[in-house]
Amino acid sequence: MQEIVDTLHKNNNVIKQKWPWWPLLPLYPYGVKRTFFKEVVPNQIWSFEQLQGLYYVAVPVRLTVVRSPQGLVLINPLPPTIELVQALKLLERKYGSVCTIILPTASGLEHKISMPAMARVFPKAQLWLCPGQWSFPFQLPLSWLGLPFHRTKIFYEDGLPHQDIFTWISLGPLNIGLGRFQEISCFHRKLKTLIVTDALIGIESEPPELFQFDPTPLLFHSREKGDEPLLDTPDNRRKGWSRLVLFSSFLKPGNLSIPSLADILKTAFKPGLRNLESHFGLYPFVWHKGWGDSAKKLIGDDKPLLQIAPVLERLVFPRAKNEFIRWLDELSGLSKIEQLVSAHYSSPIQFTNKDCIDLKKRLISGDWACSDGDWSFLGKVDRNLLKRGVVPENPLISSKD
Repeated sequence: MQEIVDTLHKNNNVIKQKWPWWPLLPLYPYGVKRTFFKEVVPNQIWSFEQLQGLYYVAVPVRLTVVRSPQGLVLINPLPPTIELVQALKLLERKYGSVCTIILPTASGLEHKISMPAMARVFPKAQLWLCPGQWSFPFQLPLSWLGLPFHRTKIFYEDGLPHQDIFTWISLGPLNIGLGRFQEISCFHRKLKTLIVTDALIGIESEPPELFQFDPTPLLFHSREKGDEPLLDTPDNRRKGWSRLVLFSSFLKPGNLSIPSLADILKTAFKPGLRNLESHFGLYPFVWHKGWGDSAKKLIGDDKPLLQIAPVLERLVFPRAKNEFIRWLDELSGLSKIEQLVSAHYSSPIQFTNKDCIDLKKRLISGDWACSDGDWSFLGKVDRNLLKRGVVPENPLISSKD
């Protein structure tokens, strides 16, 4: 594995990090995607991480690679930059060819966009897709989206892949208006590892290791005003990470306001800040007292805090709590879960059957899909979508009609 570490972590070759299809989903860091590698289970499971976000609000997104008797299985594809492909080829050299590429989500755009390109890199791999794939603004055939018909299969319609080692559990489907939400989780029975896309996350106080390559997003958001320099200290990195977590969780946290254009321009274009890295001093955020307390509710101190992402709870499952509870029930019946690998935030994290049951109890007894405080913006978005008929009142029933 040292050869992969050397390839990805020690050699910063921008040419090998380029992703030409970034305009299809124009998220930071746009056309350059550096990749971080981690061995999750020695000789069995590996992860590759890249950043994605808007306006420096960036969090890791993860490709998981699992060794199977038939070859390597890629779950939740990422943009196949030259350096990522080279690292995967190194795994192939030692553990066998990539035999399967899996897109286990119907709505995860960051993985859907990468699927056709990854399929071209491994032309002999079989492709498995979550049912209900959709495109916007027009619903196009899968072959028009770059997925070759002759080697593309659909979960449940065409069976299930690698049942000799995996158990598959579906969350959803739900009607979310533009299309459908469905996620098919993967449980590796022998390794006692649950692999999910968006359904569950764990967040810890230390910024992800991926930011070691470039901490600029953390430093940018650690400031109070746009004319402050980007100072790289451990405290500023943690402070910036806490704010990124709030942004990605609530889109517009309760203790954040947007200043007037005049106020934004007052601190812009100052000497030392006239560069793209600091966005020329343009900083359209004002953080108010209490934001730190909000962050502490989402972030674990000594270990990642297990949770359902607020944006998922409030915008996807606000009227489908019972479906999420049903999914947790099914998970808790699996044999001896030990860890969770999510496509976002910390990974792997401890996750046992008891953790699953405790989470279910917490969700049943606690508030669900709130609309006040930090949740107010998400609540407003959901109410507007519901009022305009974009999303249904009963998403689970509508998705089966």
